Amino acid sequence: MNQVVPPSFLFRWSFVAKRIEKLPASSGRLLGLPDECALPSLGELEQKRDFAKVNLAWNDRGFAVSVSVTERSRPPDCVASELMLSDGIRLWFDTRNTQTVHRATKFCHHFVILPAGGGPKRTAPVVRSMPVARAREDVALPQSELVKVQSEICATGYLLEAWFPTEVFVGFDPATNSKIGFHYVVHDTELGDQTLAVGNDFPVESDPSLWQTVELKP
Repeated sequence: MNQVVPPSFLFRWSFVAKRIEKLPASSGRLLGLPDECALPSLGELEQKRDFAKVNLAWNDRGFAVSVSVTERSRPPDCVASELMLSDGIRLWFDTRNTQTVHRATKFCHHFVILPAGGGPKRTAPVVRSMPVARAREDVALPQSELVKVQSEICATGYLLEAWFPTEVFVGFDPATNSKIGFHYVVHDTELGDQTLAVGNDFPVESDPSLWQTVELKP
């Protein structure tokens, strides 16, 4: 029997982002986050198997996100001018983790990151800041050019790493706010969509109360 309400909707989820001081790296791999930084899989609650591994970390200088996809039969399909149709990850942040509002505030941010599709040869990673749908007020978009992005493409997928310096966010202050709201959607033209908790059947792109909590572990 089909479930009317998915199990992931029945709980408030809280995850931990590990503090790693030596981020980002000045040479070589941008982040290289260890396995203990991986978010747990909630797909099993709905009898789904995750195809992407998403890792988080932070320090006083910013926030790190990496995603690894390895089950494709071909390299990712990415076009910079078609962000929402391309393979990649969509990220939402709420630096105040309000959890009780249904429309985004100035502390909410939305980014789209592609492992390829940029540059003259369409091989460079792409990052764009986007307005949060149905936000309470119009605010200036974050400066996405400040986000450092690195990708590695292979025949079966990609590794995508992104470093968000504190200057990108409004209100990112771990000393006074050690919890942030967070949601992701890994969009894949071959494997489908993978989400942190509830899926696209819910208005996750516009409702911060549907995002989950990430604790910035000291």
